[in-house]
Amino acid sequence: MHQAELWFAALPPLSIYLLLGIVIGAESMGIPLPGEIALVTAALLASAGVTDPWLVGLAASAGAIVGDSIGYSVGRRGGRRLLVRAGRRFPRHFGPPHLARAERVFERHGVWAVFFGRFVALLRILAGPLAGALKVPYRKFLAANASGGLIWAFGTTFAIYFAGQAAERWLKGFSWIALVVCVVLGFATTILLRRRAVRHAVHDMEEAVAAERAQREPTTGR
Repeated sequence: MHQAELWFAALPPLSIYLLLGIVIGAESMGIPLPGEIALVTAALLASAGVTDPWLVGLAASAGAIVGDSIGYSVGRRGGRRLLVRAGRRFPRHFGPPHLARAERVFERHGVWAVFFGRFVALLRILAGPLAGALKVPYRKFLAANASGGLIWAFGTTFAIYFAGQAAERWLKGFSWIALVVCVVLGFATTILLRRRAVRHAVHDMEEAVAAERAQREPTTGR
């Protein structure tokens, strides 16, 4: 996290916005990149006056919406087979348990999985391609995608930005303490937002694995 902040801080603000949008966009397309870390880092720099929080939120939301839409298009054309092949190549991110868990979430929550998936690392990567593969209507997908992306991007940005501003006022002269407080508050906010979604996702994965075993048992008996 600290290395990411130093690396971002060495760039001009315009490059930070562009890089942030690219990283989050690529993650939303299905490429396992640290989009959330990039957003938190850019928001921390905004609280220090290096970047503008509105532009950080705009870049992050644009990357999320565009990236998810591209991922949706890829998933719709490639179908579930594309996700299965990706699972063989990247088992840590797209293996059968991950795919089964994501599919179970979609079956239970429908298009809301796209909205809440923005706050969960696994679904943030798989939501777009999986929604396309499952033929979710694009209008519904876009509405959930856009609303989730905007709330996630601007909510995370300003939560960390205001936390950093408050820490700077209260702890003026102790910049390293302000940084620690800012990071803790930022991650605490993110964790609170997605804790419930993670619990549901874990439960859904367990049910999916149990269902898969139940389907295999009769076949094995034959």
